[in-house]
Amino acid sequence: MMSITIKRVRSRILDNTSHFVGVQRRSIVLAGKKHETWRDEKSDNDNLPKVKRRDGSFAEIDKTRGFIDYYRNADPYRDPLERVFDWSEINSSGHDPVERSVQAARCMDCGTPFCQTHTGCPINNLIPEWNDLVFKGAWHDAIDRLHKTNNFPEFTGRVCPAPCEGACVAGLIDSPITIKNIEYAIIERAWSEGWVKPRIPQYRTGMNVAVVGSGPAGLAAADCLNQKGHKVTVYEREDRIGGLLMYGIPNMKLDKETVQRRVDLLAEEGIEFVTNANIGTDIDVQDLRAANDALILTVGATKPRDLPVPGRSAKGIHFAMEFLTKNQKRLMLTKEGNLQSNWANEFVSAEGKDVIVIGGGDTGTDCIGTSMRHRCRSLVNFELLPQPPPTRASTNPWPQWPKIFGVDYGHGEVRAVFGNDPRQYSVMTSKFIGDDEGNLKAIETVGVEVTPDGIKTIPNTEKVWPCQLAILAMGFVSPEHDISSELKLELDQRENLMAPYGDYRTSVEGVFAAGDCRRGQSLVVWAINEGRGVADSVDTYLTMKVDDSHEEGSFVGAL
Repeated sequence: MMSITIKRVRSRILDNTSHFVGVQRRSIVLAGKKHETWRDEKSDNDNLPKVKRRDGSFAEIDKTRGFIDYYRNADPYRDPLERVFDWSEINSSGHDPVERSVQAARCMDCGTPFCQTHTGCPINNLIPEWNDLVFKGAWHDAIDRLHKTNNFPEFTGRVCPAPCEGACVAGLIDSPITIKNIEYAIIERAWSEGWVKPRIPQYRTGMNVAVVGSGPAGLAAADCLNQKGHKVTVYEREDRIGGLLMYGIPNMKLDKETVQRRVDLLAEEGIEFVTNANIGTDIDVQDLRAANDALILTVGATKPRDLPVPGRSAKGIHFAMEFLTKNQKRLMLTKEGNLQSNWANEFVSAEGKDVIVIGGGDTGTDCIGTSMRHRCRSLVNFELLPQPPPTRASTNPWPQWPKIFGVDYGHGEVRAVFGNDPRQYSVMTSKFIGDDEGNLKAIETVGVEVTPDGIKTIPNTEKVWPCQLAILAMGFVSPEHDISSELKLELDQRENLMAPYGDYRTSVEGVFAAGDCRRGQSLVVWAINEGRGVADSVDTYLTMKVDDSHEEGSFVGAL
């Protein structure tokens, strides 16, 4: 069970927002703390610490009984009232080597590790193997095993919601293994030790591949194809490489120097990157297709879901990605002096405003965290569906992803500053209310309930909420279609690019699609999965293309 300790300490904060000036400090301690250790200083042979087990005994770390002997202790985030005043990553420095070994020892190398199957990790990470290597202290071998399946563990180790932990066998009767924390520890140690080095391909095939879009799917595809010897050029319409990794995920969750570190490595390995290249608008996609042997579209699902209710035209209503992108570019502007932007130059600030984030999920949480760092006056988060249960429902069995109530980093920050959870469940926005100058001043809502016939409004539940900044974080409906229209690509019923999973070929010869633009809005780890998959498909296509050209040449020669 979770024990909560609350300490109330007045914090003096130099800010003009009253709620931040007199904020009460609250420290929330989750179940799971560092295991107690003991050393026999009188013994010359007792160099390893003994760790306290659940039965109260002390013994050397052993994984024979795994999670039966040791409890879960996830790496804590930094204190919310420390991190809310900066843009540094929310992750703490992590566990010491002893505690990390204890957490790795909880993994018992299951006969059927659901964590690395389709119910857990989309890229089939070899989780039990690198957990065991960490337990044994073989960190160099651990990064080798991790990189076998994951091109960018420094990204997934930070932003992935860890479906592997939801499918962990230990989670059936106890808490799951801290898989995400161990992955993060492996890759960060590998970088610090200098084990992540450029892998220069030994040969080149002479085939050219263009990748449009530099998000996780595009980068994964480029990485794999480059290692297969093909010449890869990645085109990005923004001023920096990374796609949503650079501008869609805020800095406190994924520091941009971490993204740039990997991009620099890929460039050193031979991948060419072209920024400010808006294919389909500034650059003719047909010319790009003609200049390459294959074209991969990994342009993401960037068309946001709108909320067409009365008053939608009021000033102060913004899509989540606009809000997050402008904020991230402003942070870089502060560092570097100037940056080009595809958005208007106006910065969207939440400072001193009543902010309402409409929609949940990771993007909604990121908007909450960003607004808190702007020092908003208040923050509310509307959720259309009811509050999830505290434990799995009968319709949500293991090893499915647990659809249960949780507190993400943004929610924790609101709780720490304002003393309450920001989420309001079963609420539907019915109207935006503007003032005489057209600026948003309030939102009208109505309560809803889920019925067998769908979502129904509840009579006499109307309410008006003060709001000067509304952020629409309701997901994305499809990719933009400048490129697909020019190429005349077939679309599916959701207006995503039509390309079968596992094959990734579109309706046009030599054009492939992968990631969110093909499957719809999804996780970074699924984007990596599709990037790796489309790379295999393109490599097979190029190999057949070479073989066909050789056969044609032999035939012509015979004539």
